[in-house]
Amino acid sequence: MEPFITIKSIATPLDKVNVDTDQIIPKQFLKLVQKTGFGQYLFYDWRYEKDGTEKKDFVLNEPKYKNSKILLARNNFGCGSSREHAAWALLDFGFRAVLSTSFADIFYNNCFKNGILPIKVNEQVLQKLFESRSEIEIDLQKQTIINDDTSISFDIEPHWKKILLEGLDDIAVTLQHNDEISKYEAAQRNSSLGVS
Repeated sequence: MEPFITIKSIATPLDKVNVDTDQIIPKQFLKLVQKTGFGQYLFYDWRYEKDGTEKKDFVLNEPKYKNSKILLARNNFGCGSSREHAAWALLDFGFRAVLSTSFADIFYNNCFKNGILPIKVNEQVLQKLFESRSEIEIDLQKQTIINDDTSISFDIEPHWKKILLEGLDDIAVTLQHNDEISKYEAAQRNSSLGVS
């Protein structure tokens, strides 16, 4: 996983509440077996007409947001089913951070596990970011969001902060405890053989 330290980007304003995981990545696209390739299907039903042409009135289709790394979303983002594919699609599309007033719990955890920083902000801060036309800088080490010369602090659990800063996935986290695991396994083997 790529470490997350600081990003600076224009933010894509998705002005919708209760965006569920089936809207983020519709179920018909869950057949891929790897974590990549889902970005092309992100918000598919909102992005495309039935004939496959882009809907001109959907925010992700606006050229100015083409390289955006930050998604702004309204309340209860990522609700619905627990599919991890939703985080995969956001990351594959290029988003490294999502800011909202609230997230569904499973989606929130899936973001961290896949290299996306979900940040909870209050309604006033979110509205200010929605109205801003300038870039947003997110510094994970300092836990700050900088926009229009304003610095806003955000909270994050130390465990998740470490995971993102070091770019650790679940396997890498487990391997950090390799010595303890080896000692435990040796003790279990000796115990089953009657060795003290």
